[in-house]
Amino acid sequence: MQRLATAIALLAFAATASAQPADDAAGASPSFSPVTWERLLNAADEPENWLMYSGTLDAQRYSRLDQVHNRNVGGLELKWAYQIPQLDRAETSPLVVDGVMFITEAPSNVVAVDAATGRQYWRYDHPLPDDLRICCGRNNRGVAILGDTLYMSTLDAHLVAIDARTGNLVWDREVADHRSGYSKTAAPLVVKDQVVTGIAGGEYGIRGFVDAYDAATGDLTWRAWTIPGPDHPDNQTWAGESWRTGGSASWITGAYDPDLDLVYCGTGNPGPDWNGDVRLGDNLYSDSVLAIDHETGGLEWYFQFTPHDVHDWDAIQVPILADLTWDGEERKVMMWANRNAFFYPLDRETGEFLLGTPYAEQTWAVGLDSNGRPIRVPDTSPTPEGTLVSPPVVGGTNWFSPAFSPRTELFYVQAYDGEDIYYKRDEEYVEGDQFTGGGFQRPLPVDNYHSAIRAIDPRTGDVRWEYALQPRSTAGVLATAGDLVFSGSVDGYFYALDASSGDELWHVAVGAMVHAAPMTYAVDGQQYVTVAAGNVVFTFGLPE
Repeated sequence: MQRLATAIALLAFAATASAQPADDAAGASPSFSPVTWERLLNAADEPENWLMYSGTLDAQRYSRLDQVHNRNVGGLELKWAYQIPQLDRAETSPLVVDGVMFITEAPSNVVAVDAATGRQYWRYDHPLPDDLRICCGRNNRGVAILGDTLYMSTLDAHLVAIDARTGNLVWDREVADHRSGYSKTAAPLVVKDQVVTGIAGGEYGIRGFVDAYDAATGDLTWRAWTIPGPDHPDNQTWAGESWRTGGSASWITGAYDPDLDLVYCGTGNPGPDWNGDVRLGDNLYSDSVLAIDHETGGLEWYFQFTPHDVHDWDAIQVPILADLTWDGEERKVMMWANRNAFFYPLDRETGEFLLGTPYAEQTWAVGLDSNGRPIRVPDTSPTPEGTLVSPPVVGGTNWFSPAFSPRTELFYVQAYDGEDIYYKRDEEYVEGDQFTGGGFQRPLPVDNYHSAIRAIDPRTGDVRWEYALQPRSTAGVLATAGDLVFSGSVDGYFYALDASSGDELWHVAVGAMVHAAPMTYAVDGQQYVTVAAGNVVFTFGLPE
C-alpha cells in the first residue's frame, strides 16, 4: 500500500508541476555556451552536462559525478517532474547543456526546460503525415547538439535541425520516403561537423543505410549502405534480387573513436524476418556491427553476429568502447551484448573476434567458432508448424542501453531468459506493407521467464552478479563514479544498485513502466538523476 501511495503521489506531483505556468522561463531564451566539437570530444570532462544520447562518444553511459554515491543514495527525493502531453510510451534520454535540458517527446517533438526546475522554455512540434508505416511504436529517443543547433530524427524519415535557443526550425531534410516503410526514431550522433544517423523500417522490406549530413546545411555528405549493391562481392550473400528488400536497418545510436576516426553502427535483421528461404546466404551486412570511416563513409571492417538470421535478432545494441588490458596488452575493445544472447568483446581497430559467451539463455547455437561464427543447433529454424527456441524475438537483450564502469570494469546489461515458438510463411513483398514472412508466439506468460540486470566481466564473459527483475524490463542502464547502477522496471520502479555487488540500495515507485535510459547531470553543484517513465520525466536529487 505504501508503494502504491508513493506512485499516486508522484503522478499527482507530475501533473501539478506540468500544469504550472512557466513564470520567467516561458518565452525566454535559454542561456548556455555553444556546444563545440571540442566539448563533445571531451564530454567526460564536464560530467555536469549530458551532451549526447549515451553521454560520451564511447557510449559507456558512465558519469564521473559522485555527489550521489552508494552510501547516501537512499536519501534521493523527487525534485521536479515534467508531464509529456502525448500518451505514447516515452523512450527519451534527455540532453543537458549548462543547466538547460532538451527532452524529445513522442511522436517527433522536442521541448527545452530549465534543468533545475523543469520549467519550459520552448517546444517544437514536428508535423507528421497521416499515412505513417511504423512497426514498433510512435517513439523518439533523443536529440544531438552542435553549436546552438539540435538535430532530431522524425517518424516520417526526416532529419530536422532546430535552433536550441528558440525552438525554431533551421532546416528539414527528407532522408527516405516514409510511404515505403522508412522511419527514424534514434538520436543522431554528431561527429566533427557532421550528423551521423541511421534508418528504421526493417519490417517493411527497405534497404538499410547510415548517413552523414553537413550540420550547417543539411546536405548529404555520404551514405553507407548496410546491404551491398550488385557491384560488390558481398552482394552474393543474398540470393537473387533479395538484397533489394533485405532490411538491415540501422535504428539505434552508435559510437565513435576519435583516434581511429571510425563510426560504429549496428544493423538489424534481414527481411523477411522469419523466412530465410527467399534470401539464402549470410545476408551481409545484416545483424552486424559496421566500422565506417567518418571522412568517406567507406566500410573499414564488419563483424556479423548472426549470419542468415531467421529469428529477428537485430544487432542494434549500443556498442560500448573501452581500452582494456587484454592478455597483458592494452587493446582497443568494443563490448557488445547481442540480442542473440551472446556477449562479444571485439578489437575495434580490426574487428577481430576476442571472445564470445552466452549471457542469457539460448538453445540455438552449440557455441561460436574461433572466428566468432555461431555453430548452429540443427532444426532450430522457424517452420510452418512452429519451432521452440531461446532467446525469444525480443532477445537476450534489445535496444535499451547497457553501461560500463571504468571503476569496476564491469559491463551492465538488461538480460532476459525466455523462449518463443517461431513460425514461417510465404509472403510476397508489397512496397509499404510489412514484409516479415512469419511470426512468433510466447508459449507461457512472461512471468514464467527470468529477467535480470547482469554485470559481466568483459575479459572472461563471466556474470559477476545479477539483480533479478520480474517481469522482463526494457529500461536502459546508467553507471556512475558514485559506484551506482541506475535502471527501472516494467512495473513502475526506478532503483539504484551497488555497482560492485548488485545490492539494491534505493527504489521509488514512479507509477508507470520505465522504457528509457536514465541520465545524470549537475546544476549549481547539485547532482540530479533523471528518467522517463510512462509519459513523465522524473528528476531526483539529494536534500538541499
